[in-house]
Amino acid sequence: MADNNELITAHVLADTLNLAVDTIWRYTREKKIPCVDLGNKQYRYRYADVIKALAGSTVQENAARYEIDPTKKYTYQDYLELPEEPGYRFEVLEGVLVRDPSPNVMHQRVSRRLQRILEDYFWKADPGGEIFNAPLDVTFQDITVVQPDVFYIAGEQKPIVKKKRIDGPPKLVVEVMSPSTGRKDRLTKMRIYRNIQVLHYWLVNPDEKSLECFFLKDGIYALAASGMDEEVVEHPDFPELVIDLGALWQTY
Repeated sequence: MADNNELITAHVLADTLNLAVDTIWRYTREKKIPCVDLGNKQYRYRYADVIKALAGSTVQENAARYEIDPTKKYTYQDYLELPEEPGYRFEVLEGVLVRDPSPNVMHQRVSRRLQRILEDYFWKADPGGEIFNAPLDVTFQDITVVQPDVFYIAGEQKPIVKKKRIDGPPKLVVEVMSPSTGRKDRLTKMRIYRNIQVLHYWLVNPDEKSLECFFLKDGIYALAASGMDEEVVEHPDFPELVIDLGALWQTY
């Protein structure tokens, strides 16, 4: 049993009340239970206050999801105020709020392996640069918030690295595609990254076992390098960077 005055997480509260975490999130969104907002979508609860708020009410365990308003133009601040929704992640694409399922295991394997390759390469090629991975917010002009799977901030781009987010275009963005995000990654995000001047945009498709490396030239993305299956990809703009695709798709 949780201490009455101790601040506890939604998961601890759910276990204590023998409820689903989704129910706690829903009651938080609907303001049916009191919470302490720590910022950055972090919420804590006092058990005694929650019990008092729920006294005499009937808890309904139906699954509920945050309702996206298709007429609203969402901002970064709106995004920060969204409660967490287990099993999903949100992005804001030019004011449009998008909800996607959390990545699957293969997606994460490929993303992690490619991140390791890029970290090893840029550790030598650009010691002042950094490789980041999702979940980390990257914002453009307050109406776009994305969480690229892997991205590279060059050493000379340090000013865009803030305490809680990256505010500006990385030099390289990598999106690992899944059936639910393929169209968004290839069309919507490609247009956004092009307009915001992301110099390099890579698309990785684990299902098709393919890698496409685009380079921004004269305002459009041109294919600089690509490969499929077990091929080895070498990028003309990154000397000595070698990506063995077979190693990306390998399963245990």
